[in-house]
Amino acid sequence: METELSRKLGIEHAIFGFTPFPAVAAAITRAGGFGVLGAVRYTDPDDLKRDLDWMQEHTDGKPYGLDVVMPAKKAVDGISEADIEAMIPAAHREYVRDTLAKHHVPELPEGEASGWRITGWMEQVARNQLDVAFDYPIKLLANALGSPPADVIARAHEHGVLVAALAGSAKHARRHAEAGIDIVVAQGYEAGGHTGDIATMVLVPEVVEAVAPLPVLAAGGIGGGEQIAAGLALGAQGAWLGSLWLTTTEADMHSRALTEKLLAAGSGDTVRSRALTGKPARQLRTEWTDAWDDPEGPGALPMPLQGLLVAEAVSRIQKYEIQPLLGSPVGQIVGRMNSERSVQAVFDDLTSGFERAIDRITRIAGRVPGSEECTG
Repeated sequence: METELSRKLGIEHAIFGFTPFPAVAAAITRAGGFGVLGAVRYTDPDDLKRDLDWMQEHTDGKPYGLDVVMPAKKAVDGISEADIEAMIPAAHREYVRDTLAKHHVPELPEGEASGWRITGWMEQVARNQLDVAFDYPIKLLANALGSPPADVIARAHEHGVLVAALAGSAKHARRHAEAGIDIVVAQGYEAGGHTGDIATMVLVPEVVEAVAPLPVLAAGGIGGGEQIAAGLALGAQGAWLGSLWLTTTEADMHSRALTEKLLAAGSGDTVRSRALTGKPARQLRTEWTDAWDDPEGPGALPMPLQGLLVAEAVSRIQKYEIQPLLGSPVGQIVGRMNSERSVQAVFDDLTSGFERAIDRITRIAGRVPGSEECTG
């Protein structure tokens, strides 16, 4: 699975693995792919430094990258988290309390703070992460909210770091190209987390054409080598995979119940909901997502208000593993995530599936009408 982009980055396989878990990112890199560590949960720069130190020790000198969440423009300049919290309507807070009470979700122990915060979506937090990251030999900076600010792109390029941005439409992809992005990740509707409305099979060739000659990575609903081959056939120079790694043995989900829900879920058991962040994000469908999508409810608030509103609730649901409410961002590929395997085992499956697909297409392409191979 070698492409011009994979050769440029010095990786064996053009597989880019996004994950919030350092152990998974490092294993992806060691397996010959390109591990990309998600930074959104690192609100304390020292925690990110600790995990990047660990990545340095466990990637065998092979390349890896970092994914941040940073808007291209500041929505409000100088606003604090406390200021944003104050904007949350009382009726929404009451709705959260009522929903948790309905499912008998215990309070967090006294003195225990919420473990899940949306502050990683705030620009200054991301900038603090970059102050740490550029001290390490990262080879790629990806941004989940499109093109990062121009000064961040320039700073990355000064450090010899390529910049990637996710796009859900050809129009978004063109904006990325105009902003100086090096790689566009064409993320289809099937993907986990924030997605647009266009399916991967339609989106990838549109983006490839829109930003040529920039390299494009295919993303969304990809969990097999045959799908990677399809992405490359559509013009992509690699595949961006995220959900598939959630059920690997290296993933630290902190919840056996959640892992089991992922393993049991089918491809139809996800929904695009604003319940988690305020923007449409594909995740497991649960009674929590149903509550926020209920037309009789107050509806989700815009980002970042919704994330701040539900932060403590999500921590309580996860801590006590409240089954009807317990969920996670995940793509439709969850239907194929039905066993726990190591990252290396996943790679072995991806490469063998890719080989099968290429062999199949080669046989089809080699057939000539009237030949012996076409008869029978």
